[in-house]
Amino acid sequence: MNFGMNLALIREAVTELQRRKLRTGLTLLGMIFGVAAIVAMLAVGEGSKREALRLVAELGLDNVLIESKAIDPEQLKEIRTRSLGLSAADADAALLVVPGAQSVALKKEIKVEQLVLGDKVVSGRAYAVSPSYASHSGLQVASGRWLAVQDGATLAPVCVVGARLARTLFGDGPAVGQRVKLNHVWLEVVGVLADRAQSKSDFEGVKLGLDDERLFVAWETGRARFAFKRIEDEVDGISVRLGADVAPDSAARVLQALIAQRHGGADDTNLIVPMGLYRQNQQTQRIFTIVMSSIAAVSLLVGGIGIMNIMLANVLERRREVGLKRALGARRRDVVEQFLAEALVIAVSGALLGVVLGAVAAYSIAALAGWSVAWSPLSLIVAVLLCVGVGLAFGVFPARQAAALDPIAALRSDG
Repeated sequence: MNFGMNLALIREAVTELQRRKLRTGLTLLGMIFGVAAIVAMLAVGEGSKREALRLVAELGLDNVLIESKAIDPEQLKEIRTRSLGLSAADADAALLVVPGAQSVALKKEIKVEQLVLGDKVVSGRAYAVSPSYASHSGLQVASGRWLAVQDGATLAPVCVVGARLARTLFGDGPAVGQRVKLNHVWLEVVGVLADRAQSKSDFEGVKLGLDDERLFVAWETGRARFAFKRIEDEVDGISVRLGADVAPDSAARVLQALIAQRHGGADDTNLIVPMGLYRQNQQTQRIFTIVMSSIAAVSLLVGGIGIMNIMLANVLERRREVGLKRALGARRRDVVEQFLAEALVIAVSGALLGVVLGAVAAYSIAALAGWSVAWSPLSLIVAVLLCVGVGLAFGVFPARQAAALDPIAALRSDG
């Protein structure tokens, strides 16, 4: 069959379906809702996957983290009889003991009493960090530079600010070279972080940093120039960067045993394995995808049954037409192709309209629930092809029924 004949079949199929607008429209609904469900599910699922990757990048997939616990002051006094808390010495020990450990990064929160620029007082969070913190947390500097080893060695009063905090302090003006006052210490801004456009403050129950709203000083500078309570942990968090060929789970077990030994068995730290959190998130997403796919498959199945129903009804109504064509020389193959063309038109129309409705549904869900949406061209193609395949599969039986009609009996019928 040549291209021109194919187009003629499609035009004839469209004409036939337009003669039965209500029936065709009702049949389309099943396909539209089925494809829309698949498209929305895939868009939300892909968006969630990319969001999870983006969020876990702050923790680092190649890292193992150990963080100090927030403990009631009275209980903390008892714990301090056995453990001095998380410290820089723990980080040094981890670098020596944990298999595949390549580097460590430290962080310690500085209590912000005031953050001042001129007569402007703003809110924000401040941290003393080691130079490796940026690479461990995936931070990028948009202007200026990151904190250097020399800054800590000389206790230099310099800082790096997050993109959002920089906008709050300096508006659209340059931030590098400006001076801000953190508590009682004046700091020179030497760098501004790139905006990571983070929308969530936690991932799988783990609090994230919202680095766009933070100010960072060198670890040694923070410890020397700002006040901390003696009972506090020296370090709030230690990040251990592992080699690419090291299993995070096994390294985490070694780190946990090391910290337990150094802290006298005190339960004063939390162990976090970002790769494990990511796997847990993806397992949840897989369950969600299976459930939503099952619902979408049922909807498509209903749509396919609808196509079969309308095609069988068309066969009954057009028996004399089919008989006349067969009497004039039409082959059974021609009749099959005619009815399959109608099924194809319904399926393709339902698929395209379903893609549009699915996109609207996905963005609506994202707006209402605060979820992310992302598109994969391959997923859209698969959804459309699945719909077309279902439509054609359910159109085969009615088409074969029409082709099997006896021409003489069909011409004598009242249909």
